[in-house]
Amino acid sequence: MKHQMSLLAVCVGLAISAPAQAQNAADAVAPEADSELGTTFPNLSDAGRAALAKKRAGEPVVADDWMIAAANPLAVDAGADVLRAGGTAADAMVAVQSVLGLVEPQSSGLGGGAFLVWFDAESGELTTLDGRETAPMAVTPTVFQDENGEPLKFFDAVVGGLSVGVPGTPRLMEEAHRRWGRANWGGLFDAAISYADQGFVVSERMAGSIERDAERLGRFGPTAAYFVPNGVPLAAGTTITNEDYADVLRQMAAHGAEVIYEGPIAEDIVSTVRNAQGNPGLMAMDDLAAYRVIERPAVCAEYRRADVCGMGPPSSGALTVGQILGMAERFDLASLGAGNVESWRIIGDASRLAFADRGRYMADSDFVPMPTKGLVDPAYLSGRAEFIEFGSRALETVSPGRPAWDHAMLWADDQSIELPSTSHISIVDAYGNALSMTTTIENGFGSRLFVRGFLLNNELTDFSFRTHVDGVPIANRIEPGKRPRSSMAPTIVMQDGKPILVIGSPGGSRIIGYVAQAIIAHLDWGMDVQEAVSMPHLVNRFGTYDVEEGTTAEDQSAALTRLGYEVNARGLNSGLHAISVGNQLSGGADPRREGIALGE
Repeated sequence: MKHQMSLLAVCVGLAISAPAQAQNAADAVAPEADSELGTTFPNLSDAGRAALAKKRAGEPVVADDWMIAAANPLAVDAGADVLRAGGTAADAMVAVQSVLGLVEPQSSGLGGGAFLVWFDAESGELTTLDGRETAPMAVTPTVFQDENGEPLKFFDAVVGGLSVGVPGTPRLMEEAHRRWGRANWGGLFDAAISYADQGFVVSERMAGSIERDAERLGRFGPTAAYFVPNGVPLAAGTTITNEDYADVLRQMAAHGAEVIYEGPIAEDIVSTVRNAQGNPGLMAMDDLAAYRVIERPAVCAEYRRADVCGMGPPSSGALTVGQILGMAERFDLASLGAGNVESWRIIGDASRLAFADRGRYMADSDFVPMPTKGLVDPAYLSGRAEFIEFGSRALETVSPGRPAWDHAMLWADDQSIELPSTSHISIVDAYGNALSMTTTIENGFGSRLFVRGFLLNNELTDFSFRTHVDGVPIANRIEPGKRPRSSMAPTIVMQDGKPILVIGSPGGSRIIGYVAQAIIAHLDWGMDVQEAVSMPHLVNRFGTYDVEEGTTAEDQSAALTRLGYEVNARGLNSGLHAISVGNQLSGGADPRREGIALGE
């Protein structure tokens, strides 16, 4: 099918060259070497090879009928086969996620959770599904505190069973297929089963992640045997199999996601969590059996005659992205351009103000009242933007605002730690449906517990380790059955009732800045999707401006310092995957990771 032309193609040019800036990022951080086509991805299709070449050249992939962008070429190929055969975006997602859990296990999988945003072409409706992990019913408020009531050190809490939440990804895969799938469920696992049985090649990215985390991976027998056999981390180029994972997928193909939540696999999950040496957890069989995916209202914010829509609480992603854009709305970023430090003052301080609200108010709205509508109300955001408008330097301090809500509640500021891992999938199918799904096991390799060929998450460490500050409760404190706050921001940008951009990223709490920047780059600065996802990052959450080292973003450091910011040059490893929808589909994949965009 053909897609309607969006207004994005006529956006004005940049104060500096967007393609040059994007290519600079690609050259500086692209992980792939040419030899990987024949070694890491020997079974990659010709279309996949062409898509990888496009990304390396800094060019978007263009197609007429369907498009998919995800974090590993083998996973994208699997999804593409489903779309070619007439499957929907929901069908393709199941195939993609199944392969990602095998070839990119450090980032997502059956032991984790996900948020999904879906546009249905037939009904014109936007639906969001919450597959976030839940806290076991046996948790207590002080589960992440020591005997003196002080928060545990982060990795003391992460590694082992205590951090594991009830996984939601298998149920989410099944629910999406039940609602929107057309293909036979069982056949969607074929590619992943084949790679698990016959072997796949360990990529540079997977090998590097294992090497950096070898000590923690080596603490538990099954994990060590797979990732660091005989004490030696798996090397790039090594071919490995995963027969246990293939068996789990065969059971899912035959019997559905229920096999993860009841029966022998569930028993193994619970046993692994509760018997984790040194740091046992609290999960029970009843916790798994009770897990449900929840449909929630989409959160949308107005920006440049479009609606930027995504996942609401327990995710802070759509709200915080929406707040940043809502405050930036009153400024002419298009005229200022990407090379003007004033653009980054506006974006940076809008982000700081949004993160102040995030820390105060945002959590699982099933457990704590939230001013969700008030946080993205245009009048409220216009008032917040006045702090930016009337200044010429960085704001000296920021504090939470007072959005409108229907009753009073006093919260203390959150103190949770959120480190990056995660993966993102964007798909538009031949029927016009669009899917944006961000999927995670939280920190790289999650809890480091490996059961039946897949890793278990450490999602509970996304809760605040403290429950109160000076007697005032923290909204994102841990409670039985509660879902921890997330920064995942799967996004569909709508205009005139149709998608014009499908986007998302991994990256911990920096996800919010990555997604907001890419949307601004596309809508305001006229970048195509590949330029937008490749563009060097500048991210400000709490005052310090992180600029992406080794890219033209560092050129802004001196100017930002003069404006009063503390500046830190560092790696900013996003994994943006985006599809723009116009007369044709245009896909882009982040050069910082090994994924591709592929379409026909």
